[in-house]
Amino acid sequence: MKLPHKVKIVEVGPRDGLQNEKEDVPAQVKIELVNRLTAAGFSNIESASFVSPKWVPQMATSKEVMAGITRKPGVIYSALTPNMQGFEAAMEAGADEVVIFGAASEAFSQRNINCSIAESIERFRPVAEAAKQRGVRLRASVSTAFGCPYQGEVPLDAVGDVVARMRDLGCDEIDIADTIGVSTPRKTQAVMERAIREFRIDGLSGHFHDTYGQALANIYASMEVGIAIFHSSVSGLGGCPYAKGATGNVATEDVLYMMNGLGIETGIDLDVVVDAGHFISQFLGRKGASRAGNAILAKRTA
Repeated sequence: MKLPHKVKIVEVGPRDGLQNEKEDVPAQVKIELVNRLTAAGFSNIESASFVSPKWVPQMATSKEVMAGITRKPGVIYSALTPNMQGFEAAMEAGADEVVIFGAASEAFSQRNINCSIAESIERFRPVAEAAKQRGVRLRASVSTAFGCPYQGEVPLDAVGDVVARMRDLGCDEIDIADTIGVSTPRKTQAVMERAIREFRIDGLSGHFHDTYGQALANIYASMEVGIAIFHSSVSGLGGCPYAKGATGNVATEDVLYMMNGLGIETGIDLDVVVDAGHFISQFLGRKGASRAGNAILAKRTA
């Protein structure tokens, strides 16, 4: 199958990327990062998470961040909302899209939230119904769709089942996530093809972690079967708590460099993203995890 001529890149650095940082990142730094990413041309930026600060202290400033960012018309600023309390907070903060999540692995669901997959998705029903009533975009993320740290292999039908449940909740978009970054291209295609049987292809997205260096290959493999939405994180922000030493999310700069080389339109300025990655890496006091970003920065100063 021919590759898409255009893809949508969802930038997840400000939320999924920063939430695992141990050192506090002030709201003003997060605001600056979101503003830089807005200026780069992203149409969808995952900006906040309205979860209990007890569980994710880094996201305690989400209300402040959403109030402080300079919004660009047409850009979707998303927030993670695990329950109705989070949903109401996200609405007050002006989120354009709310994100719910469920695992494809029964073991992962039990170990992380002490309930079955079916029970976890039922918990999101009030959030989904409220989002639909208010005309707010609803996105779901299916974690551990390609492998689980506890049970290993995840059956294709388990992925299909969760996608169908999320579809029935009324989701506008569904992310198929390789939470621990273990997938390889053929496996990726098999999982995506199973998801396509349950949900429209133009609403499915790939969320790949680069733990084993396979994320770009998995994105390419996904495009071969018709997927045209992908998540990435500026400067490769975001460790993976289940794989020690893993860089976590695929770096946005690397994805954009590949897309540019393939002649696939993204609407995003790679140089502005490189600057944003350099900004947040300098604040965090470490070198960015993007190979393309580091190469471009080195070339500039040569």
